[in-house]
Amino acid sequence: MANLNVAMLGPKGYAKELGKMGTSTDITFYNLKRGDDTVTLVEPSRYPERLSSLFFAVSMAKKALLIVEEIDAAFGECTIMLHCARVKEGYIILKNYLTPEQLEPLIKGTLLENYQFVEDDPIALREKLLEDAASLNEKPPSDKKTYSGMIPIDHFFNVRGIGTVVLGSMAQGTIKKHDNLKVLPGDKTAQVRSIQKHDDDFDWAVQGDRAGLALKNIETDELDRGFVLTNDESIKTESDITAQAELIRYWPTPIKEGMILHVGHWMQLIAARVISVKDEGDWHQPTLDLKLEKELVFMPGDEAVVNYLDGGKLRVAGTIQLP
Repeated sequence: MANLNVAMLGPKGYAKELGKMGTSTDITFYNLKRGDDTVTLVEPSRYPERLSSLFFAVSMAKKALLIVEEIDAAFGECTIMLHCARVKEGYIILKNYLTPEQLEPLIKGTLLENYQFVEDDPIALREKLLEDAASLNEKPPSDKKTYSGMIPIDHFFNVRGIGTVVLGSMAQGTIKKHDNLKVLPGDKTAQVRSIQKHDDDFDWAVQGDRAGLALKNIETDELDRGFVLTNDESIKTESDITAQAELIRYWPTPIKEGMILHVGHWMQLIAARVISVKDEGDWHQPTLDLKLEKELVFMPGDEAVVNYLDGGKLRVAGTIQLP
């Protein structure tokens, strides 16, 4: 069984033509299933008014589907977000008589220049996405292997008779039923009571899976979106970070001390004050000392997306390399 997470960017509701609607808040999930292969479409239902909605939809995606009705500020911001979040594969659907020749100069130099232009045909698109899911090589874990994994939480709630349930997409590795997991940030632990994927019970979840975990030993009021469940000892939590940044070429001005940025990683989008800025003559590649509003959970060497919410029509500034 393999699951493919796809960011659905474009007119709201387009995903209804492709899958069955599931959880809906500031991000809306649509599910597509055939046999053991599944596709999870994630739509940023509060974008463009909330940049966080776009970031969360893109952050969990392995692939993107971008529907372009017009060349405007939202198209530009979606393009930069997909590039900075390193979504390397995707499809582009053009509407209103737009042509690939009109878009190609605008996406040149971004990861989107590798995306495939496809026709606006929901039936063919569903088939293509299911084929993409089937081509993934995620397999059930072997009991003889040492394993570790992590799942960032995007939704959580209490279910009568079951208790605390969290939803998320597996970022890395493997999690199994009955695992004891750290709940980060913080010092809590929780045990996995059961695992569901697309309404079916499983004993495991692997990278890319969209999963619901029923948990023991923790209550919903002890959780928040962005918390990470993990049994990986190498994961880090930090609120003071020194990081090398790479600003996009379109970014108009240098980052300055005192600015409030928002650092996005997995399902976390955390305000950070710039304490100091250093560069070697190229202000597009500064080293930033950041004081985060709360602890960021990450793996050493991960990248995070830097956003500046007061940036006007373009609020995605670039990326940082986490220590």
